[in-house]
Formats: sequence, C-alpha cells, structure tokens
Amino acid sequence: MSNTSNFRDAIRQAKTQALVGPNVIANALPYVGGGLVLTALGAYGGLNVIRTNLGLFLPTFFGAIVVELILFFVAQNVAEKGNNKVALPLLATYSLLSGYTISGLIYVALQTKGVGIQGIGMAALGCGVTFIAARQIGSNLSEQDGMALTKTINLGLIALVVVVGVQFLFSLFGVYTPNWLEIGISGLGVFLFVGASVVDFYILPRSYRDDQYLPAALSMYLTYINLFVFILRLLIALNSRD
Repeated sequence: MSNTSNFRDAIRQAKTQALVGPNVIANALPYVGGGLVLTALGAYGGLNVIRTNLGLFLPTFFGAIVVELILFFVAQNVAEKGNNKVALPLLATYSLLSGYTISGLIYVALQTKGVGIQGIGMAALGCGVTFIAARQIGSNLSEQDGMALTKTINLGLIALVVVVGVQFLFSLFGVYTPNWLEIGISGLGVFLFVGASVVDFYILPRSYRDDQYLPAALSMYLTYINLFVFILRLLIALNSRD
C-alpha cells in the first residue's frame, strides 16, 4: 500500500496544473499488465515453495518484504527522474516480489472452503470491472470533485496503512484480528482502493507527462494489486469462522 506517497505527490502537482499527460495512462497500461503477469509468476513460485518447503517460505517471505519496500522507493525515485532503462528492471523485480509476498494469502484462499480458485477468479474479475467503471467515472470528474475525492481517498489510505500495520505487528506476537473486525478492515480496503482506481484516472494525467508512463504505471499497479488483495481477504473472512 505504498501508493499513499504517490497520492500526496500527485495532489501537490495537480493543484496548479491542468491536463499535462492526456495519453499517459494509455502509455502506462502495457507496463501495468506486464507487472501483473510478473506478480502472477511470483505468486506461483511462492505457492510452490509453500507446498514443498514451508520452513523456507517464512524467512524468505520476510526478506522479500524488506527488499520489496526498498525497491519501491528506489524504483519510484528512478522512474520519477525519467531513467526508464534503470527503472524498468527494478519495477519488474518489485512485481515478482509482490507476487511472492501475496502467495501466502492466495494459499489460504485456496484452502478456505467457499473461496478456492473461484474466489481468486472473482477477485481478479472484480479488479477488471473496477478498471472499466473507474475509467469512465475518473476521466469525467470535475476539478472540484476530483481534488475532493483524491484528498478523501488519500486520508483513508493513510488510516488503512496504520491499521494494517498494527494488525501485522500483532500477528507476529500471535494476536489475531477477530473475524468481524477482519471483515470490516477488508471491506474498507476494498472501498478505498475502488476509490483509488477512480482517482488514478483523474490525477495521473494531471501529474505526469505522456513520457512519464512508468511512475503512472507503478501507481496503477499498486492500486489494482491492493484491490485484489483486499477482495481476497474479504472473501476469506466472509467464509471463515472464529
């Protein structure tokens, strides 16, 4: 959920700018798609490790999270400077690691009665439907409505990061979220990232030029991978019992 920093930067830039990159989203989409394919490959690799050597997965999972966070900030900085030749392999590696780190969630989904492979398909389909609807809505927002929505979603994502961070820390000490609270957190995450997908279509053409497609692609990638994660979390929570 590192795209909260992207939102803050975008708000500052968009306040004083009109449309500066009308084609930036179209230019970014192939890289978003490529990133999601690499994420699927990373998840497939993670699932194989879980099934064959669970003891190896746990330490590599935490290592992947650390490397992933470092890569995000490095890749974002390089992409913002327009050094696409360096940024592209960094973003590709980041996408693979993202897949590896969500493979545990996918494994739980596959083992949860009522979710399984069909639930994973539903989460992916939900992302696709959101993209289609968000493109229509976000591209037609007025300046006033677009900035208001951007600020609201930004604040919501910051709160969500704090909540999920605390939830993760508690889980390390064996303290797990009650099912009803997990449903609430996951539902909020779905709601916020659906809103973020709308915001992307409003804010990105006002923040990036057409040739700045990689940072725009990173922002959109983060939106849809997090939306997928929270839909899947919600489905697992709804089909689980304390």
